[in-house]
Amino acid sequence: MNLIITKATKSTIILAVILTMSACHSKRVNRETVEKPNIVFILVDDLGWSDTSFMGNPIYETPNLDRFSNEAVVFTNAYAPAANCAPSRACIMSGKNTPAHGIYTVGSSERGKSKDRKLIPTPNTLTLDEGFTTLAEALKNNGYTNASIGKWHLGEDPKTQGFDINIGGSHAGHPKSYFSPYKNKNIKDGEKGEYLTDRLTNEAISFITDNKEKPFFLYLPYFTVHTPLQGKQSLIDKYNAKINGDKRFNAKYGAMVESMDENVGKLINTLKELKIEENTIIVFLSDNGGLASVSNQFPLRAGKGSYYEGGIRVPCIIKWPNKIKEHKRIETPITGLDIFPTLMDVVKDTNNYKLDGISLLPLLTENKNLEQRVLIWHFPIYLQGVNPKKDDARDSLFRTRPGSVIRKGKWKLHEYFENGELELYNLETDIGERVNLIEDRQDKVEELLNELKTWRKVNKAPVPKELNLDYNPI
Repeated sequence: MNLIITKATKSTIILAVILTMSACHSKRVNRETVEKPNIVFILVDDLGWSDTSFMGNPIYETPNLDRFSNEAVVFTNAYAPAANCAPSRACIMSGKNTPAHGIYTVGSSERGKSKDRKLIPTPNTLTLDEGFTTLAEALKNNGYTNASIGKWHLGEDPKTQGFDINIGGSHAGHPKSYFSPYKNKNIKDGEKGEYLTDRLTNEAISFITDNKEKPFFLYLPYFTVHTPLQGKQSLIDKYNAKINGDKRFNAKYGAMVESMDENVGKLINTLKELKIEENTIIVFLSDNGGLASVSNQFPLRAGKGSYYEGGIRVPCIIKWPNKIKEHKRIETPITGLDIFPTLMDVVKDTNNYKLDGISLLPLLTENKNLEQRVLIWHFPIYLQGVNPKKDDARDSLFRTRPGSVIRKGKWKLHEYFENGELELYNLETDIGERVNLIEDRQDKVEELLNELKTWRKVNKAPVPKELNLDYNPI
């Protein structure tokens, strides 16, 4: 039997082949999309390295984070990219260190009294320029649906920088109230007395539930535990009894920490109930060290706003059940600048964003050691003191003065621009930065100072030199 193929039949066959190939391609694309892990990035505000029970705090209770940490990788030498809120968040979102975006602090760089400032500080930038490719924009280009639920602090609306949903985020650095009514234009008030941390978590759970069938990026930057100190009364009562007058601890702060922990637990349980936990990478981090006037960061020195360890060392947990099989504590120093490149590695994005951090994925999933590198913080401005006794700073007037800091291995060097003063510490034996080894290890001082100066030159980091005519050294 001869098969006669007419022109019409031939066209039909070709069309069928094209449709079949298209369907196969569509299935392949959809399958690749589904295989991309969901990303949950929890950023707590002002949570100190010493403020959770999984990091050894004897008073504040964080049972959910304790369980979470036992199922994940804990970095004991994790650092914020800056010692206060806005610059740290700008670094995390842009993947760039402070000289690139010029956000060094919150508000003016001329903090404290003019008569106490020897130098004219570098002007501060208030908003993250939209010319930067943010972490959210990069993930959006990889097929992710993105939500920012909580504090933004880098502009008026995160939806202009890669997020599809914004709940609660604006330029504001802290809430007017943790209890409804919130007086926040980007979140509807709940019932009177509703607690903001609970509300943000419920919004996050709704977002996860609505988007569980496709890859999502949930950025959950809680306002807590930033001031104003406001916790649930039952928890405040609990911690008042537990603290029993010990002035190292704060009952309202403890209540806020425990509420945060409870909500992290609710979020993780939701991922389990929806059966998507295995394919979800969770990053838990703080934006800077704890505020020393509220929470003592012992054994670390100082707190938020300082470039001693208490101001920049933070708790960090990363979990990804599908890929991270070994749960342990890692002493390798890392920084919040590493989050962006790590997540790009996770989603296999090979674009060159010229990021300042490195991917932690080989360390997390293959147990490969990272090559030793330097970590650098640059702060060419002033930040006034809060509580001279509790700040534990170099002097009673400022939490920090203009300077740069470098860590390499166990060594950490501080350089201050007003008088060229230097401090060198061996963090292996002196985590509290009490013994300045500047006279004993001139070789190490010279090595680190040269690296620091080279970094500033390459990154065009501004160093203030102009004298302030109002300065009164008395």
